[in-house]
Amino acid sequence: MKLFFAIASCTLSISASAAHPQAAKNVTSLTNKAVTYRVPKEHYVTLKAAEITAIIVDNEAVDIPELPGHKAGYNGVASLKHRKNGENLFVPNYAGLNFEHIHDGTKENLIEKFEPRKFPMELRVIDASTVELYQAATGNFQLESCGRYHLKQDGTIEYTFECIPRAETFQHGYIGLFWASYINAPEDKAIYFQGEPVDGGSPRLIRAVTPQHGVESVHVAKGTTRFPKVNEDFPLTLVLNRSKFVYTEASYYGLRDDLAFTQTFPDSKNLYMVQSPSGGGQGNPAWDFEWFIPDYKVGEAYGMTMTATYGPLNN
Repeated sequence: MKLFFAIASCTLSISASAAHPQAAKNVTSLTNKAVTYRVPKEHYVTLKAAEITAIIVDNEAVDIPELPGHKAGYNGVASLKHRKNGENLFVPNYAGLNFEHIHDGTKENLIEKFEPRKFPMELRVIDASTVELYQAATGNFQLESCGRYHLKQDGTIEYTFECIPRAETFQHGYIGLFWASYINAPEDKAIYFQGEPVDGGSPRLIRAVTPQHGVESVHVAKGTTRFPKVNEDFPLTLVLNRSKFVYTEASYYGLRDDLAFTQTFPDSKNLYMVQSPSGGGQGNPAWDFEWFIPDYKVGEAYGMTMTATYGPLNN
């Protein structure tokens, strides 16, 4: 922990005169009022393309034959199945690409650890392949947001997240956001990415395994010299504990049976890859990511896009 804070004592900053590098591209219905949608009666929508079937849910409980006993709070992709494996990739009660935390690195402001779970979300159907999860300004941090899940024809999930801070509630001057994917009992709990050891070594395919939850959990990009300020008593250990590796390509995958779940981050500015060996319960790792927005301004929109694929590794 001491090593982490020695490395991470500086806060992120950008030039005040330049356009914010993480400004929203006005893709979702939050930032683009030309986007039309309908609100379904149910709290879930099923999307299908190529060999993939995905069920997107808001943060209400769902209990249907395709998704029995899904718990409230766990939003995002509640079920992800490939034609070659009829079992849900994610822990059935939980979810993947699940909007999990809003924070500012302080314990005193973390009134609700899982703020996105606790305040209502609205499911918005854009078209047959696109669904959004809209959330009005949350009760604590006052962050309004919209996450768009678009299932492309080849089965790739393109996830776009846009948000607008509605009050100056983040103490350290940045917005901290976290997404979790709870993987259903894979034999191999490791994640794989192109990177290298922090203390030197040639670039290679890294097989990363964390010894326990919240220890050596965060993989930052090579060349990262600044990290958001996080107070020593901040309780979300998964957010702050840097690993012994850095990534050189903004993408990683994990294996379940003979299929790979790959997450790629083209908008990798201030984006870090995170893992836990037991985030989804014993035997169920979490393959996560977090994103920080420095020097935010109230009323301005910020956004990022990532993609997720599920299929044979060589595809």
